[in-house]
Amino acid sequence: MKYYIVVGEASGDLHASNLMKSILKRDPDADFRYFGGDKMAAVGGTLVKHYRELAYMGFWPVIMHLGTILSGAKLCFNDLSRWAPDVIILVDYAGFNLSLAKKIRKSFSIPVWYYISPKIWAWKGYRIRNIRRDVDELFSILPFEVDYFKSHNYQVWYVGNPTLDEVTAYRQKHAGERLFEDDGRRIVALLAGSRRQEIKRNLPVMLDALRGIAGIRPVLACAPGISPEFYDKVLKGNDIERVCGNTYGLLDCAYTALVTSGTATLETGLFGVPQVVCYGMPFKALAGLIRSLFLKVRWVSLVNLISGNEVVPELVANKMSVKSVRENLIPLLSDTPQRRAQLEGYAKMKNILGPAGASDHAADRMMKLLKEYCDSRKPDSHCGNSQ
Repeated sequence: MKYYIVVGEASGDLHASNLMKSILKRDPDADFRYFGGDKMAAVGGTLVKHYRELAYMGFWPVIMHLGTILSGAKLCFNDLSRWAPDVIILVDYAGFNLSLAKKIRKSFSIPVWYYISPKIWAWKGYRIRNIRRDVDELFSILPFEVDYFKSHNYQVWYVGNPTLDEVTAYRQKHAGERLFEDDGRRIVALLAGSRRQEIKRNLPVMLDALRGIAGIRPVLACAPGISPEFYDKVLKGNDIERVCGNTYGLLDCAYTALVTSGTATLETGLFGVPQVVCYGMPFKALAGLIRSLFLKVRWVSLVNLISGNEVVPELVANKMSVKSVRENLIPLLSDTPQRRAQLEGYAKMKNILGPAGASDHAADRMMKLLKEYCDSRKPDSHCGNSQ
């Protein structure tokens, strides 16, 4: 079978590469062609364009590089048109991929599948119309999405969560290893975001909140692609330990953490590290109002969204300050009811996520659906023919 995969960022490259490995176990003759990254290239197939040439996030970066993005979309469409795959698998990256799905649907009868569904439950709920029209099958990694899409009369397949797989694999591989020697202090991991603006807003507040707290050892997890010089400017002379390229190693040693919302909150929870979610925004009062008007979910952290209740405190926009961060962190630095409640919440969250093996579960479902699709085609169909 011929699989065309479209990825737009580093996390998608990781998840898609694992999915490719799982597909190969079930279809050894699988032929891959993709917009992707280095991890996908290491698995095999043909890399048409690297995601780094398209990975622009936020309003102004997208506007400034709109020509590049549009030319990338045109290249992708023309390339898959020539190659005629048996199926197209879109991975996350909603803005680009949903636009591509619309164009594919108008021109081809090839199945369009979406792995790691767009987070329309948070905002831009109107995109459900596009998904219904343009996406044949949607594979979810968040259990609560099943009920959300069901309420919109659209069936999705929950296949498990790849972050659980990655954390499980890390702990198995590095069991007994310690990134830090125990010096008697409790490590506070600082995960201040992956983008420059996030880091500039969050990291100084985190550091100010830690000042004067005895017995702690703050350690900063540096984000990929952010230069040491940038961190130097933000830290302004603060001599703080840094870990680059090994956030999991840091979390495996941490006693507690300050975390900017995103996948990092789930990773921190899966490592069993109590946390305070910190997400500063410019014009705090206005940002808080905008959030209440436009954000369609009660929480922003994946831990709380998956659990369905507030397991970890969220300090977002006007709720985030040096005082609030400090007040929420201190109870987590010793064996308190607040700390124990988070650890109990994490255990329940893992049960909700289900067993590891998201890529294998997704590949199993995909193979079944692809067989059904090919069986339904006419005998002279090219389906499965890699000519």
